[in-house]
Amino acid sequence: MQPFLADPFDSDRLHEECGVFGVNGVAEAANFVALGLHALQHRGQEAGGIVAFDPDTGFNSAHRFGYVRDNFTKASLMETLPGELAIGHVRYSTAGAKGPAIRDIQPFFGEFAMGGCAVAHNGNITNALALRRELIERGSIFQSGSDSECIIHLMARSIQRNIPERMKDALRRVEGAFSVIAMTRTKLIGVRDPLGVRPLVLGRLSGDGYALASETCALDIIGAEFVREIEPGEMVVISKGKVETSRPFGPSTGRFCIFEHVYFSRPDSIIGGRSVYETRSQIGVELAREAPVEADIVCPVPDSGTPAAIGYARESGIPFGMGIIRNQYMGRTFIEPTEQIRNMGVRLKLNVNRALVRGKRVVLVDDSVVRGTTSRKIKDMILDAGAAEVHFRIASPPTAWPCFYGVDTPDRDKLLAARMTPDEMREWIGVDSLAFVTLDGLYRAVGEAHGRNDSCPQYCDACFSGDYPVAPFDQLERGFRMKPDPLSGDAEAQEDQTGYEPVDHTLTPNSATRAAE
Repeated sequence: MQPFLADPFDSDRLHEECGVFGVNGVAEAANFVALGLHALQHRGQEAGGIVAFDPDTGFNSAHRFGYVRDNFTKASLMETLPGELAIGHVRYSTAGAKGPAIRDIQPFFGEFAMGGCAVAHNGNITNALALRRELIERGSIFQSGSDSECIIHLMARSIQRNIPERMKDALRRVEGAFSVIAMTRTKLIGVRDPLGVRPLVLGRLSGDGYALASETCALDIIGAEFVREIEPGEMVVISKGKVETSRPFGPSTGRFCIFEHVYFSRPDSIIGGRSVYETRSQIGVELAREAPVEADIVCPVPDSGTPAAIGYARESGIPFGMGIIRNQYMGRTFIEPTEQIRNMGVRLKLNVNRALVRGKRVVLVDDSVVRGTTSRKIKDMILDAGAAEVHFRIASPPTAWPCFYGVDTPDRDKLLAARMTPDEMREWIGVDSLAFVTLDGLYRAVGEAHGRNDSCPQYCDACFSGDYPVAPFDQLERGFRMKPDPLSGDAEAQEDQTGYEPVDHTLTPNSATRAAE
């Protein structure tokens, strides 16, 4: 008997890989971390872990499957994690092994000559397979299937005399996206990769307490004051109420993930000084300007489509209504997944407000289209409820390329926008019209008044544009074909962009980044 069925709604969504949180300088630090991880639960719902340090008992850890609320709210467990310094992690499985494996749950811990260190990583190391091969050949023994474990092994091989310097050594070998939180016996450490693809923020608690978190909403839950974002390529070391900063990678230009604005971050978080909620509402405004339609009601696909739908309704003058109601209590069904239950699909999560949509021309606003299967089911539900017309408006450009920087994205041949034009997608989904916000429109919504700078994009938008700021070395080894250079004249490559094909690559890990330049 299989007791759980994966969420039929969220399985057609992009998922952030994980969230990280750490505190230093407060009593019962692990309790603060548990609260912070609870606020970051949307970034990883598969498993979580906490490591804490206490001078009397040393390093203590707990790693559990499931939600934070089901594990790290038990006094009997939290009492095993004493101390004023702790870090934690919530995860989905992407680069690591699929399926349940307790050894894959972060934070990871290593004991070095100068003391122990725990590491939690948000993002994805794009040269992890090459690093792993090299480390294994030199005697490293890996315990997990996670790319993040490479950091611990690289630190172990460094000849530097303290842990922060060893971490700098390790991260200089790493390519891709990483926001890392680490802890020693006395220090809380935070680092962002040179492009700052994944988020990391600094907060202050009363007294000498500080916190590091993936999002500002996690600072709010513990009453921490938001200080600032950790800058791209910056390392902060927090000890005894002082914050020391350095730039181990030299000067860098940020390429923050623009999809954080669209979907990943909680709407009550602040990114780059902007409210995520207000940005998503502005995306709806841009959509209404770019893709108007005659309709009677604007309805969000809850919950992620709600702010954009509000903006669309406000700009278009079409009334806003909750035409779809989400069952907030359905995460996984306890019913054995028979064929009949599987056929219920999205209806386990969403239900149509029939009285509101019957006989009306409905504009449905959603955050993205990935495989498209959920969009078809939602359309069927709206029509079954008596709607006269269904028009989809999507608060992001077509997702046509996989993300290799810490997002659970299907292979390219599974992405609807990689295989179809927008008009073909409209016909396949079966709606009266379908429109996506343009890439320039998305950039305007996040505060770039002149849109995207094509010669030097302000954000990482690879999932929409195919422009990867760091070449995904591991995927190139597997045969992934990047978007061809339009100036190369390679007509065959420009015709074949299906994703994974056997090709010969001579890139080395150290040259992968340069290949993208």
